[in-house]
Amino acid sequence: MTPADLSLTVLHAVRRAVDDGVLHVEVPSRVTVERPRPGGRGDYASNVALTLARAAHRPPLDVAAILRDRLHQSPGIAAVDITGPGFLNFTLRRDAQQDLVREILRLGDQYGCRARSGEIVDLSCRADLRAAVTADALRSILHSQGLSVRIHCDGPVDDAWSLLGVSTLSPLGLSGSAEAESQVEAGSRSHGIAPLPVPHTPRALLNRLGLDAARWGLLAPAAHDQARLGDELLRQHEGNPLFRVRYAHSRARALVRNGQQLDVHSDPRESVDAPVLTRALGDHPAVLAAAARHRAPDRVARHLEVVADALLDFQHTVLPLGDEKPSAAHRSRLALAEAAGVVLAGGLSLLGISAPDQI
Repeated sequence: MTPADLSLTVLHAVRRAVDDGVLHVEVPSRVTVERPRPGGRGDYASNVALTLARAAHRPPLDVAAILRDRLHQSPGIAAVDITGPGFLNFTLRRDAQQDLVREILRLGDQYGCRARSGEIVDLSCRADLRAAVTADALRSILHSQGLSVRIHCDGPVDDAWSLLGVSTLSPLGLSGSAEAESQVEAGSRSHGIAPLPVPHTPRALLNRLGLDAARWGLLAPAAHDQARLGDELLRQHEGNPLFRVRYAHSRARALVRNGQQLDVHSDPRESVDAPVLTRALGDHPAVLAAAARHRAPDRVARHLEVVADALLDFQHTVLPLGDEKPSAAHRSRLALAEAAGVVLAGGLSLLGISAPDQI
């Protein structure tokens, strides 16, 4: 069960409680699940009972108990506990990891994406290079969350921005579905894009760093931080986050190729002891949703670093060594590594950065 699946499961429990007449509230459009905070337990937690309590005119602990009763028998959930003032804590079944890996391999680069909602988001982009690249990445991230995007550039558009992969950007540009184009502007949400500017021209950055390193240097730092555009972005060294992320992806692809040579193919039948990597992969949909909500592509970049580091720590256990016979455990480990590669490639693509199979 992925976090997105768990969120829908909790949402369905709320809807059933309302339909049963036990809760008298408006069913929310979505439910947030996240890692448990200090004092919590299990794999994930949700504060949905606390958010519904006031509208329901009931104590949060009562709301939590109502929802727990409707969640106990849900597929993929081993246990539901209530902690603190009314947090729901979920422990997933042992085979949840296999379900997660199957879901990632089935969906590919669509893992973490949501269906089109028809909603338009307005982005007001300051007329400078870093803001334009940030708006371009946000367009992709917001699209992945089912939103259509209208970008308004507050000033002259520099054609040279396209050198760093900025898609067509006009003083008022719309990107999205045909249905979104017909919606009135009053129905959209607005957000300004104004990260700290950089004293570089697109041509200078492209010539010195290349497209991928330049975009990473502009997007990976938070908007309130200075962009990091030094020559360290070109070093093939573990101290370079961009290199680690792209190298980890190339290692995932290499493991798949090497596995084929050894007649070991991805098959997530068994649970694999890789909690850090599994959690990082499971968090990917929530990270994309948070990056869209906060208009922060740097969240995607930081998450890719977490996935990459976990995969690089895990990679040496994947395939048989020496005279070791291939087993179901190797096939399951290979499936987990392949899923990590899928997440890394998808995240880099959203940032407009390539994910080579070999480095």
